[in-house]
Amino acid sequence: MRVGPGRLGRPTASDVSSGAVTGLFSIPEGMAYAAIAGFNPVAGLYAGVVPAIVGSLTSRTVLMVTTLTSAIALTSQSVLADAGLDPKDAGNVATLTLLVGVVMLLMGVLRLGAVMSFVSHAVMTGFSTGIALQIITGVLKDATGYAPQGHNRLLQLGDWLGHIGDWQAAATLTALATIAVWALARAVKRLEPAALLVAMVAVSLAVAALSTDVELVKDIAAIPAALPSFTAPDLSAVPDLVWGAVSVALVALAQAAGIAPSMPNPDGTRSDVDGDFRAQGCANLAGGLFQALPSGGSMSRTGVAVSAGARTRWAGVVSGVFLALVVLLCGSLAERIPMPVIGGLILVVGGELIWGKRHDILLVFRTSWLSAGAMVLTFLATTQLPLQRAIVLGAVLSLLLYCAQAARQAKLVALRRTPDRPTGPGHWETAEPPAALTPGGITVLDYAGSSFFAELPRIESGLPATDGARGAVLILVVRALPDVPSSAMLGLLDRYAARLSDQGGRLVLCGVQPPLLRLLERSGVAARLGEGGIVPATPQLFGALDTALAEARRRTAPPPPERPHQPR
Repeated sequence: MRVGPGRLGRPTASDVSSGAVTGLFSIPEGMAYAAIAGFNPVAGLYAGVVPAIVGSLTSRTVLMVTTLTSAIALTSQSVLADAGLDPKDAGNVATLTLLVGVVMLLMGVLRLGAVMSFVSHAVMTGFSTGIALQIITGVLKDATGYAPQGHNRLLQLGDWLGHIGDWQAAATLTALATIAVWALARAVKRLEPAALLVAMVAVSLAVAALSTDVELVKDIAAIPAALPSFTAPDLSAVPDLVWGAVSVALVALAQAAGIAPSMPNPDGTRSDVDGDFRAQGCANLAGGLFQALPSGGSMSRTGVAVSAGARTRWAGVVSGVFLALVVLLCGSLAERIPMPVIGGLILVVGGELIWGKRHDILLVFRTSWLSAGAMVLTFLATTQLPLQRAIVLGAVLSLLLYCAQAARQAKLVALRRTPDRPTGPGHWETAEPPAALTPGGITVLDYAGSSFFAELPRIESGLPATDGARGAVLILVVRALPDVPSSAMLGLLDRYAARLSDQGGRLVLCGVQPPLLRLLERSGVAARLGEGGIVPATPQLFGALDTALAEARRRTAPPPPERPHQPR
């Protein structure tokens, strides 16, 4: 993707310092996220290099930092495990990352950013809370030395709490010390953005000084003091990973979609979801060739950058460059980080995620039982199913929730005009639709809905009965009807017009927009309504209704009495 110099702007001193802090923060967070998902911690580090640089250069949300997140790591691990592939094989990781990039890029090119708006807040809250629980249970062994048993995360948490006596003292005390140092550093305003880094360095030095017997990073992986090298994808794994890549991409994009509203561009330019999709796709296409795990917009890493003073997209670029230099010059030192330290840091991250969702959880419970049910089901699915299936289930639940709410909101409202008064003209007021049409009378109903097929039984039952409605006129205001309503809605209008015509009455559609008019003509509904049965919309709010009323009154008015014949 070509980036013009006008979009890059000039880096500021605060961008450089912010990028350095963000790059350092990426060391413990990137390694930890990779470790809890069973990946080589080095891949977590490398996810903060090339993806961060490319994503920051191309993103329409200028402060967004593209890198590995906990949800992406866990979903990627679940996809590889479901395909029976080794998550520590560089070729498998490269293939998955490239496929994720292709999916993201295609979604951006096809302008499918609106898809994210169909994932409901309740479902995302349940998914995020379940991810946080997965983060916590994923590091319980590192933090305490005891590996909990159970076929799902809730059982593992219960088993861990029930075996406190089996926790290893050295590992547990190291993790607790890490959490305590983090809390103290966070209490100091100047240290707050780098609290995780301060805790990691301080406790790691203390463990080394005291020669505490705990597991180190080098016991599970070697971290070379080198820049990420080119890695070719394993093309034979493409058929096994293509659908899983879609799930990883959806998880990443859903997380990133919340960044733009929270972190508006400082220069006042507008963000673009589709542009961010394309940027994250490019970041993964580039990162996949250089040992990076799948990446996406990271709310935590972006938050660190903003808190540290980021003003332009250069902060994200500097974070990637700075992290590369740290790995190149100090990679061997990272091998000495104790695993209980990483475990303690991830417990902090998971705890903060759950604590940060408390208001959202309460809001969903207070909104409706449908939303609460969707949230709870998504949470349970996230803790018990592979994540790629949980996100699909969440998307289905979001769709069902939307359909149920759309069907419940559709309604018919009667409109009545009050008589003119000496002080001024009458006004329109709403009322409940009548049970039946009055013979020779005029009834006005306003339709509010999306013409979704699930709402039609509700709408049809609200239409007045047509029995004995000779000479009656029903004016149906359809100004809010979509330009392309469902075929079921067209069928409903045709049936009702036929029943009313059989009784000697008439249906008039009022406020019809041009696209809807053409559709009514093609479908034959216009012919059923007859001449004057469709009144086009006008710029005036009640202009079409006034026209329809005047014509209806003319048709229903009794004929004038005949004048007596006067003889010559």
